[in-house]
Amino acid sequence: MSHTLAYILGIVILIIGIGLSVALHELGHMLPAKHFGVKVPEYFIGFGPRLWSTRRGETEYGIKAIWLGGYVRLLGMLPPARPGHPDKPGSMVAEARAESLAELGPDEQDRAFYRLSTPRKLLVMAGGILTNLALGIICLTLALGVIGQPALTSTLTSVAECVSSDIDAGAACTDADPASPAAAAGLRAGDTIVSWDGETTSTWADVQTAIGAAGTEPAVVVVKRDGEELTLTVTAVEVPRTVYNADGVPATDAEGEVVKQLRPYVGIGPALGTVRTPPGEIPQVVGSAVGLTLKAIATLPAGLYHAVAAGLGLEERNAEGLVSLVGVGRIAGEVSSAGTGTDAGLPFSMRLFYMLSLLGSLNLALFAFNLVPLLPLDGGHVAGACWEGLRRLWARARGNPDPGYADTARMLPVGQVVFYLLIVMAVVLIWVDIVAPI
Repeated sequence: MSHTLAYILGIVILIIGIGLSVALHELGHMLPAKHFGVKVPEYFIGFGPRLWSTRRGETEYGIKAIWLGGYVRLLGMLPPARPGHPDKPGSMVAEARAESLAELGPDEQDRAFYRLSTPRKLLVMAGGILTNLALGIICLTLALGVIGQPALTSTLTSVAECVSSDIDAGAACTDADPASPAAAAGLRAGDTIVSWDGETTSTWADVQTAIGAAGTEPAVVVVKRDGEELTLTVTAVEVPRTVYNADGVPATDAEGEVVKQLRPYVGIGPALGTVRTPPGEIPQVVGSAVGLTLKAIATLPAGLYHAVAAGLGLEERNAEGLVSLVGVGRIAGEVSSAGTGTDAGLPFSMRLFYMLSLLGSLNLALFAFNLVPLLPLDGGHVAGACWEGLRRLWARARGNPDPGYADTARMLPVGQVVFYLLIVMAVVLIWVDIVAPI
């Protein structure tokens, strides 16, 4: 597959992933709504022109052209105006109320969303949010526990022919150089080291630790080759190796000379691949990802400021900062095409890990973003339901009459401002992803 085709395929996979995430998110709203009797006339994935639809019962299910979201239409999301507090005729609030209730017949008024109890409203509105949380956790768990994180593995990609005069500099072998311990023992590229001197090895770090512990004594090494296990004996030799500091830079002494240290040397190089995260560590890693996503949403203004600063060239772009769908699409394309062309050595498992992680992160972002307690986000409806429940509890505790439904329609002007701000933010982030991509 060509690099360009693979790049496009990555974007297509991302779009399909977003479409499925949106479909399940809206399903998380629709299923409990239908269960509680709310009338649901439409369930669509995407916006814009209708591509396909079918009717099942009272609900029309379909797909629209622009897969940047979706919706499920629940009738009666907004309550009628309170007695004695009429809306201004022709106002946005009045028209929104009328539209929300228009398709409910005289015998269907009890099927309006606003008539649900507070717990049921919360279940309906939180259903979509929690669906994205569950999808994010599932994608990350599969990426970590089934596919594995990118790492240097215990499979060998190279075996040195000799112990050259300057190993770190990659000096070529000469006739005077002795054979490397790996070559002398019969190790080959493609071998997977199962154990070294009795120590089980599943990662390159395990192999390095075992070599260091065995020193220059003969070590029994078990490798898997062509599906069979072989037992070899490897005797490492001590050679001077460059010492690196914590930043990966060669350490130097007082005279500025590179510091070298005698270390056991075998002459093998690891293959890049994936290593599965132990089941006991997965909850901590996933929990950390959820926490970082919530933090990013909580500090959204600061994140947007730094993104704009990066776009203006005032600072470096933060790889963990805010990103638009354009930026996410570019990342998906790069991930998908990383195993083609000059990067043909990148394993498919690594690309699959990154794609699953990307979809998991997107779902966590949708979860966190929809927690914001402002319309038109789901969190705005959740906040309205919570406020309604608190008012009713307070009234009941004081022996007062039921105060009635929370009038979320009054928040529509604020919701409209939020909607326009979201559009502005999306446009700004797209610009940043074009001029200063991650």
